[in-house]
Amino acid sequence: MSKLLEGKTALILGVANKWSLAYAIAQAFRREGADLILTYQGERQEQSVKQLAADLSVTRVVPCDVSQDAEVDRLAEMLRSEGDPIDAIVHSIAFANREDLSRPFVQTSREGYLLAQNVSSYSLVAVSRAIAPLMSKGGSILTLSYLGAVRVLPNYNVMGVAKAALESAVRYLAYDLGPSNIRVNAISAGPVKTASARGIADFNTILNHVAARSPLRRNTDPAEVADAAVFLASDLGRGVTGNVLYVDSGFQIMGL
Repeated sequence: MSKLLEGKTALILGVANKWSLAYAIAQAFRREGADLILTYQGERQEQSVKQLAADLSVTRVVPCDVSQDAEVDRLAEMLRSEGDPIDAIVHSIAFANREDLSRPFVQTSREGYLLAQNVSSYSLVAVSRAIAPLMSKGGSILTLSYLGAVRVLPNYNVMGVAKAALESAVRYLAYDLGPSNIRVNAISAGPVKTASARGIADFNTILNHVAARSPLRRNTDPAEVADAAVFLASDLGRGVTGNVLYVDSGFQIMGL
C-alpha cells in the first residue's frame, strides 16, 4: 500500500517536545513515508530536538533562529547545497512575552508586540521567501493558528493579534506563490495541552469549556491535527490554498 508522502521531503520548524503539535505532525509525516528535516533554536533546544529526531529515525537536524534573517538564509543555503528539493514546510513557531499574555492587551508594550509579530507571524514570510526557491516541484507550506486570531479569547491577548497577522500572511503568500504551484495554508487547531499553552492563564478552563460546548463534545487530539497536515501536504490537498482549516471538534461554529 502506497504512503501519501512517499518520496517527499518535509522541513519542520518548531518540534520542541513530544507534546508539541509539530511533533505529532512529524510522526504522521514519517508514517506516510516523508523524509524529514527538523530545526532547533539555540543550544538549549539542541539536545532535546536531536533526541526527538532519533525517536523518529530522522538524521537531519539543523539550527535555525527564525527571528534572524542570516540564520534563515543559512538554512536555505545548506538545503540548497544538499541538492534535494523541498516538498513541504511546516511552520509551528510562536512566542510572546509571558507578561504580555498575563495582562490586558491594551497594556501590551511596543517591544512585546513587535516580538510576538516577529517570531509568530513574520517568520513565516521569512522562511517562505528563503525556502520557496528550493520547492522546484511545487509543494505545501503549512502553519498553525488558533481561534484567537478571529475571536477575542481572554488571556490570549497579543498572541491572538499575531495569529491574525499570520492568517492574513497565509492568504497573501498563497497568492504570491501560487504560480509556482506552492500552496500555503493554516490549520487552526483546538486547544491542546502543549508546553506553550501553559503560558495562557486559566487554560484548563478553556479545555473544559470546549469539551462541554463543542459539537463533538471533546477536545482536539494532536493526531487529528497531524492527519489534517498530511492531507494538506499530500497530493490529496493539491487544490487547497490560502485556507484556514479548523480542526477543533467544531468549536468555531458555536455562538453562545
